[in-house]
Amino acid sequence: MDKVEATATVRDFDPISGSIPATKVEITVSCRLLSDNVFPSLSSVVVLYTQGVESKQWREFGRTEVIDNTLNPDFVRKYILDYFFEEKQNLRFDVYDIDSKSPDLAKHDFLGQVYCTLGEIVGSPASRLEKPLGGIPGKKCGTIVLSVEELGNCRDYATMQFCANKLDKKDFFGKSDPFMVFYRSNEDGTFTICHKTEVVKNTLNPVWQAFSIPVRCSARSHTHSLLKDHDFIGEFTTSYKELCRGQSQLNVYEVSVSLLSFIVESEHTFLDYIKGGSVSASWFALLTLTSLVLEGNPSQSTSLHYMNPYQMNAYAMALKAVGEIIQDYDSDKMFPALGFGAKLPPDGRVSHEFPLNGNIENPYCNGMEGILEAYHQSLKTVQLYGPTNFAPVVNHVARYAAAVQDGSQYFVLLIITDGVISDMAQTKEAIVNAAKLPMSIIIVGVGQAEFDAMVELDGDDIRISSRGKLAERDIVQFVPFRDYMDRTGNHVLSMARLAKDVLAEIPDQLISYMKSRAIKPNTAPPAYSTIDQPQTNPV
Repeated sequence: MDKVEATATVRDFDPISGSIPATKVEITVSCRLLSDNVFPSLSSVVVLYTQGVESKQWREFGRTEVIDNTLNPDFVRKYILDYFFEEKQNLRFDVYDIDSKSPDLAKHDFLGQVYCTLGEIVGSPASRLEKPLGGIPGKKCGTIVLSVEELGNCRDYATMQFCANKLDKKDFFGKSDPFMVFYRSNEDGTFTICHKTEVVKNTLNPVWQAFSIPVRCSARSHTHSLLKDHDFIGEFTTSYKELCRGQSQLNVYEVSVSLLSFIVESEHTFLDYIKGGSVSASWFALLTLTSLVLEGNPSQSTSLHYMNPYQMNAYAMALKAVGEIIQDYDSDKMFPALGFGAKLPPDGRVSHEFPLNGNIENPYCNGMEGILEAYHQSLKTVQLYGPTNFAPVVNHVARYAAAVQDGSQYFVLLIITDGVISDMAQTKEAIVNAAKLPMSIIIVGVGQAEFDAMVELDGDDIRISSRGKLAERDIVQFVPFRDYMDRTGNHVLSMARLAKDVLAEIPDQLISYMKSRAIKPNTAPPAYSTIDQPQTNPV
């Protein structure tokens, strides 16, 4: 099967971070009813363009093969791209009617085009996106169908456990302290270490803890060495095929070691859960909260909330940077948006949990533009006021997450703050309680304040705890926006850098919750559509 693959990624490589692509995906393209007119000689091709983060220039990435004499082509040649959840990867698909052998697209008839993001395709049901082609005013150009499949090596993991009985005694005054070292045999006859068990103290009948290794490490023959304090006790050789037989006489080895269990399971990925529909298309119930406790009036340039008519403030940039990526994974693009730390009209009541749009019954905003509009309107109607309490909003999202723990939804709470926090102990307790729920918390710090409290909530170095109880998972990611500001004043680049770092941990956090609850992804549902049905071709 022909594939289009480029060595460059969809985005510009960042020499500072030197990041490695999270995963590769394959895009399949089909078109339906390419024209509302009859073209007996229609020979179509689809050209993919990608857009650089910094330059914003469109560059041709690749072309499908040319398919003749049909208005409903199913292209065989694929596009292979690097997929990054944390980045907005803009794509453009142009469709042409090829009239000659010339590679110059200007010499062929333009049939239509569509713009989307890679995340938009991945986040669609069954990772399959249908969009009408446009680009020709007043003309129906047909529909394009884009499907994504994850590419990857074998992701199966083998979990196994061993024990031993009546091992040789190596200590003169006591018993042995045995452990095992596992090696994989290579094609050139050498061996590569792939696991070492823990030491079981003072016993000749050890039972080692179960451990997991990738199947690709266990598929070839193994030599398992048995040692005690690095004194050699013995060795044996087995194979993946033999281990798959499980506990039996065939897996009792000559050095008195026995296999207790052997299970092979797939290591599921973020895309497995999204594509399989295990997490609903609206799983990102984004609650954007804006700290309104700041000195100064938002109408004054000294305020972080200052509404400059020529450029967005840091709060708005952080909202847009993160929200534009997350919204690709939400089916209806409706997001509840709350604020905290303000006096509300008409009575001046202090609130740490109020809808930015002023509608208590329906705090949802339509897309990121709706959230930004509600944010700007709230600055005109509320009075900034302390203290700044985080716990109420963390608990607010936790109540939603607690009601849906079957893995069908996952909640992301975005907090944008100047760093002030008045209820640290209560917030830590709220986060510890939330860590067992399907949710993550992103905190973006704006301004030049010290963010020591936010770093403590992050828990990267020391897992957050409250009342002697450790958080079950690390669910908080904090970044200060000032670290991502482009020195040349390029706000687009600043926002891209921020989103990349602040969203990087979300896929692993989602997977960690699913694994902790033994929730497996569903098989991808069939993406039935009327446009899948072959159309009666007039030609």
